[in-house]
This record gives sequence, C-alpha cells and structure tokens, in this order.
Amino acid sequence: MRIVIAGGHGQIALRLEQLLAARGDEVAGIIRKAEQSDDLREAGAEPLLLDLESASVEEVAEHLQGADAAVFAAGAGSGSGAARKDTVDKGAAVLFADAAVRAGVRRFVVVSSMGADPKHEGDEVFDVYLRAKGEADEYVRGLDALDWTILRPGMLTNDAGTGQVRLEAHTGRGPIPRDDVAAALAELLDTPATAGLTLELISGSAPVSVAVKSVAGN
Repeated sequence: MRIVIAGGHGQIALRLEQLLAARGDEVAGIIRKAEQSDDLREAGAEPLLLDLESASVEEVAEHLQGADAAVFAAGAGSGSGAARKDTVDKGAAVLFADAAVRAGVRRFVVVSSMGADPKHEGDEVFDVYLRAKGEADEYVRGLDALDWTILRPGMLTNDAGTGQVRLEAHTGRGPIPRDDVAAALAELLDTPATAGLTLELISGSAPVSVAVKSVAGN
C-alpha cells in the first residue's frame, strides 16, 4: 500500500512510518520543516513538504494522489496556544479529509484523543483541544466518501510497547505507549472492516492483532 501521513514528524507518526516501511509499504509523511526530512528518511518514509495551516485542498490532494490510505496524525503540540488547536487539530484535519475525498483516497484513519467531544466545555487550552478534536472527528464521520476509522488513545507514554492493548468503543481512561498506538494504527490500516468505528485504546491484555480483529467482528 501507499500510505500518506499528515504530521509525519510526530512521535506516533515516526513510529508508524518505521513499522509500515519495514513491512514493505510505501510511506510518505507531510512535514512543515525541511530540516525534519532526514528523520523521515531514516524511518523509511518519503518527506513531503507542506504546511497544512496554509495549504489549499488542491495542494494537499496532489500529495494524496495515488495513495491507498491516509492517516491524520498531526497536532499543534502541547506547547501551543488555543488558536493553533483550532487551525491544526481541527482545521488541518478537516482540510486533510476534504483533500482525501478529492484525491479519491477512501481509507482514512484519524489519531484523535480520548475525551474528544465537540460539546466539551471550558476555556483552558486543553478544553479547546478536546473540543477541536471532537469537531474534527464529527466532520470526518459525516463524509460518506471516506472509509474512516477514528482512534482515541489514552494517556500517551514513551514506555516500550508491550503489544498488549485494550481496544473498544469505550475503554475508560488509562495509559498507552506510543509504540502500541503505532502498532494499532498499522493493524487498523490493514483491516478495512474497522471502517465506521470510533475506538478507544489503552494498555490491556490482548495482542494488537487480536484486539483489532475483535472490533472488526472477526
């Protein structure tokens, strides 16, 4: 498969690029800064230079031409203010989804956040973030031209992955290593029967492949 990842230099994205490249997929990552290119190449991915905060739908769609799947893994980052939650966590997600539709890329996987909710209340930066992610998820779910899956991980850690997860519509809160999030994303991309599902992910006792097959109804 050819897979294009938005937010290609993110911590989860770099792990996912390594996994996909290692199994023989053709991977490209969209990045904002040219100096990030070497990190992507090292992970086995082709760097695509594009700023999702200023790009047009047509420009993004060009980078998605010929892709079999798209993954939205971009984020404004923990140090950013409320304004960028709106332009990246919501705006770039909507843009990327629209571009996937335009490019005819049906398989679309979103890295969201546990607690994402368009009706989330509050004015703190994290409240704005959860609302922005929720609004983006809601938008993607309304696009019939996409076979979307939305993944909402719990508290992200840099612990070594265990390969053991809990993946359900509602898991309750808990931690999850970024390694295991990337492994779950790779498995979801291979499992079109998870289209139309919004899933929460935390550490658990099921191997990633078993957990994904279970939610896919296998």
